[in-house]
Amino acid sequence: MAETEEEPGEEAGEGTDEGTDEVAEAAEVAETAEAVEPEAWSEDEDWTDETLALLRALRAPYRLNRAKQLGFALYCVLLVLIIWGGVPSLGLFLQASMGADYTAHGGDLLAAMPSGIAAVGLAFVLLAVRDGLWRGPVVPPRAATDWLLAHPVRPRPVLRPWFWLSCALAVFPGLVTAVGGMVALGLLLRVGLPAALGWCLLGGACLPLLATCAGLLVERSDAAARWVRRLTPAATVLVLLFAAQSALAVAGHRVHWLELVELWSGPWGWAGIAALSPTRGAVPGGWVAAALLLVGTAGALVLADRAAGTVPLGRLRERARTAAGVFAALRTVELRAARLAVSGAAGSARVRRVRLPMPRRAWLVVPWRDATALLRSPARLGRAVLLSVPALLCAALAHGIGSKPSVPTTAVALVFGYLAVAQLLEPARIETDDVRRAAWSPYPFAELMLRHAIVPTVAGVLIGLAGAGAAALSGAGPSVWLAPAVVPALVGAGLVNTCRGAVRRDLMYKSPTSGGLGLFLFAAWYAAGPGAAVLALTLPFAQALRADTAAGCGNAAVVGLVAAAVLLWWARTRASELTGLSRPAGRQDQ
Repeated sequence: MAETEEEPGEEAGEGTDEGTDEVAEAAEVAETAEAVEPEAWSEDEDWTDETLALLRALRAPYRLNRAKQLGFALYCVLLVLIIWGGVPSLGLFLQASMGADYTAHGGDLLAAMPSGIAAVGLAFVLLAVRDGLWRGPVVPPRAATDWLLAHPVRPRPVLRPWFWLSCALAVFPGLVTAVGGMVALGLLLRVGLPAALGWCLLGGACLPLLATCAGLLVERSDAAARWVRRLTPAATVLVLLFAAQSALAVAGHRVHWLELVELWSGPWGWAGIAALSPTRGAVPGGWVAAALLLVGTAGALVLADRAAGTVPLGRLRERARTAAGVFAALRTVELRAARLAVSGAAGSARVRRVRLPMPRRAWLVVPWRDATALLRSPARLGRAVLLSVPALLCAALAHGIGSKPSVPTTAVALVFGYLAVAQLLEPARIETDDVRRAAWSPYPFAELMLRHAIVPTVAGVLIGLAGAGAAALSGAGPSVWLAPAVVPALVGAGLVNTCRGAVRRDLMYKSPTSGGLGLFLFAAWYAAGPGAAVLALTLPFAQALRADTAAGCGNAAVVGLVAAAVLLWWARTRASELTGLSRPAGRQDQ
């Protein structure tokens, strides 16, 4: 087929070398012109006001439709919030007015708030600055960056509205969180609603705005971007430590001096001080924290407003194209393509030149390649370790809840465990992105996929053994050894998802006879592997965690091994379907 495609070019392409050279030269000139900033222009050539007035006039016929679309989207969001949040909260307040008492859990809420709010706030700031690595708060559409800003137009009037739009979008979840905090404080601690809302709004509004300004700094400054990349692992560890400390505080192991350090460590802690101010667990200096939040936010907004128009044009073009590609991938439900685009633009994939000794046996080649890839991108191993921490914490929480098995908490622990193991399966995903990449392998594609499970299983079991050993030293029972026992099943679930093939968007548009189940059918297909694993393992593992006996853990481990065998067989079947029939044994040398 490739020869057939080349023949017309050979017949008609004689004597066209000059045309080819001209095309190549034109492409080089275009790339060079795109990378170079526009030449400086004088104030006499300034057409900013006229251009913006012309654009407003041209957009006027479409402004009403745009307003209708935005209004409908806002209506849908508010409707969901009212149905799922407002109505249940109103019902709880009505029951409280009729004598219902919800204050029994007020102590747990006060214990969880200092470290919990610090964890949520630091996570929000981390997400905002990470967003600045590939997109940022100032990203106009491609039309504005590729055409409008290349003309004699001042960038500040064009870019400032996009910065303030990002601020508004960032504040919205903060406002929703502040209202949720008001409800929790009013029900569990009997705090007056106006006071609770006012103090919660300080953190809910100021912290997102500060995070957005930090994202703009990262977008403008290469030095800030380098610091963000370096500090991301440490900040992620801090978020998990804060969350773990919050859970331990609920369990009765509070460390007050450490909570004070966290609360005064930055804006993420100042928001917690403000939220605690109207409660009986108020921290001294609440008004100081409120003043720091207000003054810091106002100063950051003033500086960011001035800096919004100084982002280099070349960087804006790059960010706009990356954002357009990511949003296009999300619209077509290509989540992996979107994630790869974000990772590539953020520069998060650091390759370290690590060399392992070459294996002396042929069957070790695939594990050697996978181990080398894992050592050259240690961020994946780090994410696997970090995600295993909430999995172990949820398992410990399921072990200590009530007299009945905690099925939901066990399911959450399994989900986190799957996410941890999935970080180790990138070599298998790369093979399935384009099955032609597997041409190097002497094995049929299905067998190659099974061999890609060796390193993730070994690494996952070692991580599970480390977590179980730490829990056992702390006095935990035999149920802690379920952590390494569940790894083979989770690896099998990851391979099932890896070998699912092209995205089945047709499932979302089934015939009307299926009702509105198209989205659910697509979700079931997309997450078939982990969904099946969680459904199969939740109940036996929940019972084993609650019983905490050797016999119960042994039965759960057997269920996990059976599930692993079934999932690996399913993955092998899917891998065979990706390439049709496996290659015959006589051609394994190719």
